[in-house]
Amino acid sequence: MLFTAWLCMASITFFHCCMLLLISVLPGLRAGNKEEIYKAYISNNMQQWKKVMDAMQSQAVKSNEFMLELLNYQYGYVAWCIGNKKESEASDYIKKADKYMEALEKNNYKLSLVHAYKSAFYGYKIGFSRVKAPFLGPKSLESAKLAIKLDANNPYGYLQYGNAMYYMPSFIGGSKEVGLENYLKALNLMERNQENLKNDWNYLNLLTVIAKAYSERGDKAMAKAYYQKILKYEPDYLWVKNELYPQLLKEK
Repeated sequence: MLFTAWLCMASITFFHCCMLLLISVLPGLRAGNKEEIYKAYISNNMQQWKKVMDAMQSQAVKSNEFMLELLNYQYGYVAWCIGNKKESEASDYIKKADKYMEALEKNNYKLSLVHAYKSAFYGYKIGFSRVKAPFLGPKSLESAKLAIKLDANNPYGYLQYGNAMYYMPSFIGGSKEVGLENYLKALNLMERNQENLKNDWNYLNLLTVIAKAYSERGDKAMAKAYYQKILKYEPDYLWVKNELYPQLLKEK
């Protein structure tokens, strides 16, 4: 299911679906908000995440940059809501996100990133109604392709395309191998901008997506290597520290 790909956001039981990510390369990201969201992410404190997000939402004047940052946080929060069966709340934030994506597209602002987000939110909507999958699934895939076409150096376009391919049934063209290849492309592009990775929940999320993909493929050695990389980078990342990595080590 396409929406499942979008849910590999990490944080203890906070995401038992698979969600994806976006924004570490965005310019002008406010250090305070970014750090608060990062702390909430690694500690599974979604109340704090919501507090930061709603405070931003309450501001009357929102620049394009500001809207794009807020869209990232809404994207993460909606994934958590879906993973925790808070569908009504998820629906409310999807409506808000739709307005920001519409405004950003109208303003012709960072369109590659906007289309990557659109791909994700189409996936979320499939999660609410599977009967819409034949209509929204292709839209999600095409939005990811367009994100890459508009900017071949945008890691999030490859991430979203990777999600679509990884979770799409093979009989209609999906491929877990192609999905993983695109995850790795996204990681390579993201890590070229080392200065942007500090306090970026999206980076940890992508590493987690890759580790889980290797684990699901039965490649325990690679999964272990990525979990170790994650914990070296962020020792206090609770979902990996207390759940995912210990589970992997218990597997025979």
